[in-house]
Amino acid sequence: MSTTSTSHTPEPGGCGKPGCTDGQASRPARLIHNEATTEIPVHLLFRDDPDPAPLPLRPAVVGRRHGTGEQPRLRHGTSPPAATLPEPEAGPAERPARVLPGTVGVLAGATGAAGCVITSWWAGALPPLAAEALRLPPGAGAGIGLPQWAAYAGAGALGVLGFGGLARGRTGRAWVLDLFGRYRGTVRRTGLMWVNPLVRRRRVDVRLRHWRSDPMPGADGSGVAVRAVVLAVWRVRDTARAVFGIDDHEAYLRACVEAALARVAVEPPGGGGRGSVEAVGEALTRMVARDAAPVGLEVLSVRPALVEYAPEVAAAMHRRSIAALDARHRASVLTSVVDSVEDTVTRLTVRGLVELDDYERKVLVRDLTVAFCAGRRESAP
Repeated sequence: MSTTSTSHTPEPGGCGKPGCTDGQASRPARLIHNEATTEIPVHLLFRDDPDPAPLPLRPAVVGRRHGTGEQPRLRHGTSPPAATLPEPEAGPAERPARVLPGTVGVLAGATGAAGCVITSWWAGALPPLAAEALRLPPGAGAGIGLPQWAAYAGAGALGVLGFGGLARGRTGRAWVLDLFGRYRGTVRRTGLMWVNPLVRRRRVDVRLRHWRSDPMPGADGSGVAVRAVVLAVWRVRDTARAVFGIDDHEAYLRACVEAALARVAVEPPGGGGRGSVEAVGEALTRMVARDAAPVGLEVLSVRPALVEYAPEVAAAMHRRSIAALDARHRASVLTSVVDSVEDTVTRLTVRGLVELDDYERKVLVRDLTVAFCAGRRESAP
């Protein structure tokens, strides 16, 4: 008895498994079996290296959305840090200089002068009248020799150093001292003092000052060109950085104000409220103070004193302002008329003075509106 073995060949569209009917459509195999997959860097697919170096890979979580299948969840990467501008070199910071009281210089100079007089008396070169006035005994008349020249040199040097180093400090002024190009300190003392006469002295005004600019270009909130006159209140905070950092403080302040006006919208009068003007002043002050701090300047206030449109757009903006004012006036008049008509009709109907249907109400509203508008037009100047 022979049996014939038959092979089951899956038909197209069949599943090829026992227990599966021929009419049942085959499903593709699942490619994602769990909710954790692995990221594959794209650059590894194009490498020619037969033995690539292993890289640490992190699992990427796949989120499910109801009714749409498995959708990847977007990973929000960290944003790159904002680029920061390098800080400018501040230079030497201010520090107090070493000075002596003025009495020291006066005593040294007087001692040098007395030494010269005594040396002259010793050499016999002092006039008799001067010797009698100083009550000196008659000189020996030794003549001017090497010892006398040495005494003259020492006394003269002492007198020059003593009197040459005297300086007077004033309120609101400071001295910046440098010796052969090296910063030696700042003197803010007042009164008579003694400073090394070999150092170079630079006087700096540290009082509170104000600066009013010429008309500078700017723009309002809509980008229309304007001209602004700015008033800045400032002073020198760090004398060392102010002296060695820049030459002209007002020119540098002007450049800082121009840069700030290019970044801040300045509204002309009537373009914004009082709060807008204050906000513009605070923004300008903050920007200019930040730019002026590295060079030793302290900016206390930067306010627009006068803002007007540029000459090329002044006429057009003037017409635009007049049209806006006229439109606001018309809207105000219309609102007032409508409120008056509504109040009149409501009172007539509520108090029962008249009974109006829809047509009569419309006619009354129209007549009252025309009458109120005509009356306001006649009373207007």
